[in-house]
Amino acid sequence: MVVLSLQVVRFPTPPPYQISLRRQSTDKIIRCGIAEPSGEPAPLGQKTKYNDGFFEKAFMTLFARKMEKFASPAKSKTETKKKRWFDFGYDYESFVDVSKRVMEGRSRQQQQEVVREVLLSMLPPGAPAQFRKLFPPTKWAAEFNAALTVPFFHWLVGPSEVVEVEINGEKQRSGVHIKKCRYLENSGCVGMCVNMCKFPTQDFFTREFGLPLTMIPNFEDMSCEMVYGQVPPSFEDDPVSTQPCFTDICSNANPSSPVCPKLQA
Repeated sequence: MVVLSLQVVRFPTPPPYQISLRRQSTDKIIRCGIAEPSGEPAPLGQKTKYNDGFFEKAFMTLFARKMEKFASPAKSKTETKKKRWFDFGYDYESFVDVSKRVMEGRSRQQQQEVVREVLLSMLPPGAPAQFRKLFPPTKWAAEFNAALTVPFFHWLVGPSEVVEVEINGEKQRSGVHIKKCRYLENSGCVGMCVNMCKFPTQDFFTREFGLPLTMIPNFEDMSCEMVYGQVPPSFEDDPVSTQPCFTDICSNANPSSPVCPKLQA
């Protein structure tokens, strides 16, 4: 048994995004099988090429199959082709397609609830309670989970690195900088980023696990900051609540709407 003699750090809710991010990180970026010659994500406006291996495809298949239970029927024959459990036939595009079909006919909160159900289905009974015991909201717990995020979520978001952040005047290495989010890049959808990733993930860690997490997507360069230990603002107080569509790349975009329609439902 490992006994942690760490002092609990209280995290009062600060004004939205009053976080200082420091990039003087010496950590190596996990590159997630990027197939680009530079080894870096492609420039904005171009889709990054990846070489996904067994591990990546296994997670894509696992998540896609869990989400299929909530998705609307696929329209094309290739999408409806039955796949066996041991057939890792889901690539990233088909995983994103399942996410899009989950969104159909659901409100913003209903979409987030589906993601919560999917995440809970991945865990054994009582896992959230055990997580709370093992990882109370301390500086150490926030930094440890940030370190775990880099290797375990590279299949989902692409290359990332641990960075130093400042929360309520205290510096700690509990930030994760995602250089160009693969999920946002492939979906091209603001609503999918916010409803199917940002808010469900924040809520799951903060409410289910008891470890505050704030995610700050940058819709100008598709990067994102994950800050463990930072209490997230409400939807109404979050800048993403007024974000318009990617009119040039989103198939469901409404150019006449000042705010992404998926954020208004």
